Amino acid sequence: MSAAQSIDRSQFAPLKNDLILRAARGEVVERPPCWIMRQAGRYLPEYHDVKGKRDFFETCRDAEVAAEITIQPVRRYKGLIDAAIIFSDILVIPQAMGMKVELIDGKGPHFPEPLRTPSDLQKVLDYEVDVLKELDWAFKAITLTRKNLNGEVPLFGFCGGPWTLLVYMSEGGGSRLFRYAKEWINLYPELSHKLLQKITDVAVEFLAQQVVAGAQILQVFESWGGELSSVDFDEFSLPYLKNIVERVPKRLIELGITEHVPMTVFSKGSWYALDKLCNSGFDTVSLDWSWDPKEAVKINNGRVVLQGNLDPGVIYGSDEIITKKVQYMIENFNGSKKNYIINFGHGTHPFMDTEKIRFFLKECHRLGSN
Repeated sequence: MSAAQSIDRSQFAPLKNDLILRAARGEVVERPPCWIMRQAGRYLPEYHDVKGKRDFFETCRDAEVAAEITIQPVRRYKGLIDAAIIFSDILVIPQAMGMKVELIDGKGPHFPEPLRTPSDLQKVLDYEVDVLKELDWAFKAITLTRKNLNGEVPLFGFCGGPWTLLVYMSEGGGSRLFRYAKEWINLYPELSHKLLQKITDVAVEFLAQQVVAGAQILQVFESWGGELSSVDFDEFSLPYLKNIVERVPKRLIELGITEHVPMTVFSKGSWYALDKLCNSGFDTVSLDWSWDPKEAVKINNGRVVLQGNLDPGVIYGSDEIITKKVQYMIENFNGSKKNYIINFGHGTHPFMDTEKIRFFLKECHRLGSN
């Protein structure tokens, strides 16, 4: 796999706020840290000002623009957000593996040549992936973002989960029926495992090199985890998630990074898998909004840090409703001082009121500090 990047880590300022790193390590903290999935993006007017007429991936590949977009919510909600997450996309791994991916406004991701036959798949399996070369722009964006954050908050790197990426690569985009992905795992299970392993190998290198570039905490998004049965999750998702979390720390040591980098897994809709995910090796398990915090805490039984899980739609509600539901969430995630990170149960929506999100963040601080 790829050689190490050469990054001068002395250029990075000392952290002023390490709350999320301490919480992710399972330490008792003064209040639960808070960040939001998709906190940088379309609901912010300043995002559109900076993005201009660039398409999505063009925006991601411009290090200065990506860094600016990443930092926008940290700047807007100064003192209220405890982490930044690099502005990028989970589909950069398929791109690195030689597949063309477009992001069409109003439609979402589109693969002009999805994987539909074994011969299609063989092209991807035979493709030699040079992660440092193919995703050089991503590492440059992370390094610049970390430098421009000036130690304000830690920076998340991330990748898509292998099963989720297989879905996009076979379906050609989002799906309701998951016909082609289900065909792969049921008609060609051995080939599916070969693809999942190759995605996993690329993901390990990509995550490790993000840390070299400046990321201080990592998250794996298994966004379509809930589309698998419990039995299929155990075969086609969980082993590869565990492979990632086992191998990234070893690869980091090879790259000269010995400090512990917390890792989070978010497997949306995987209600049957929480117990297994709590034993998978990740420091933090992020929950979608379908979970009652009390039940999740009971299943977890103190093994890992839990993250989440407010329904993003609550932001459309009144201030009184936001307060009520934030209070319930915080109180029922173990009283909030240990093993908990506040987040939504999924990402922001483009239509959200920025001041409602500010109110949500302020309530998280107020109620979490009690």
